Amino acid sequence: MKLRILFVCVFMSLVGFCALVAPVAHAQPYPNRTIQLVIPYVAGATADITGRLLAEELEKILGVKIIPMNKPGASAVLGTDAVVRSKKDGYTLLYAGGSPIVYAPIANPEAVHYDPNKDLEPLGSHYYFPLAITVRADSHWKTFPELVNYAKKNPEKLRYGTIGVASQPHFVVEMIQAITGTQFTHVPFKGGEAVTAALLGGHIEITCDGFAKSKPHAEAGQLRVLLISNKMPGFPEIPTITELGYKQSYPATWFALYAPAGIPEEVRSVLVPAIKKAVDITKPKIDQMGSIAEYKSPSELKKMTDEEYKQAYEVAIKIGLRK
Repeated sequence: MKLRILFVCVFMSLVGFCALVAPVAHAQPYPNRTIQLVIPYVAGATADITGRLLAEELEKILGVKIIPMNKPGASAVLGTDAVVRSKKDGYTLLYAGGSPIVYAPIANPEAVHYDPNKDLEPLGSHYYFPLAITVRADSHWKTFPELVNYAKKNPEKLRYGTIGVASQPHFVVEMIQAITGTQFTHVPFKGGEAVTAALLGGHIEITCDGFAKSKPHAEAGQLRVLLISNKMPGFPEIPTITELGYKQSYPATWFALYAPAGIPEEVRSVLVPAIKKAVDITKPKIDQMGSIAEYKSPSELKKMTDEEYKQAYEVAIKIGLRK
């Protein structure tokens, strides 16, 4: 009998202890476990490299493991959609650029099952890289005006490569065609490295891609950059389109961090300053790659994407993608 009473007392004590411990465990501050960073691009792409670089620094700042996960497809829509449908707890984040946030919703709305404005929480931008119009170094065109003159005389003869239909580079070339009165033929690829390889191999005549990808080949004498969206330190000879007398410019490619909309405020208050700090730490490496690390706050990032959406939508109407 005494043994039974002793057992009951011990059992009740354990129950009471667990009741006290459970709320404490539940109240552990964010983050207290592994965070998954979805990168909706192929392994080895520029965004994959820079996303992992940022993840390394965030891991140190937050003190938890961050696991990058590549989920490419449909102009980065597949990975973005997966994040939108994930738990709103801050343990699944997105590292993405304009394609799934701005351009795919405009060009292919039936395939995009989320609203970037309502379903994603901007946390801050990482960097941008100028988009460049590039040709082979042995081509006939030494300047962008020469390329434009040839294209006007030979509509649709010149082939340009991008990372895919409805990607930002695709929209940018459509903008350039509207600005300059030219017509090119679009050749989409599944990844950025394939675009450069096709140009080097002579399968296309032009690429619209990140300056960072063209830079090493241009320095090696293989490619020639004719136009750039933003001036780059150390390359003053490469003109922007407005420097050539055109009134309208075109946007650079950018990458930023997002979470599913509806994350708790305490999670947001931890992530936003941590991201800003990580961006500052990665800036020397990012800038050395031919890009420019530049943090934008959530509100600044949203304003930028809203303006870019408006510009892209106007292009979509002109080229018949939207009414």
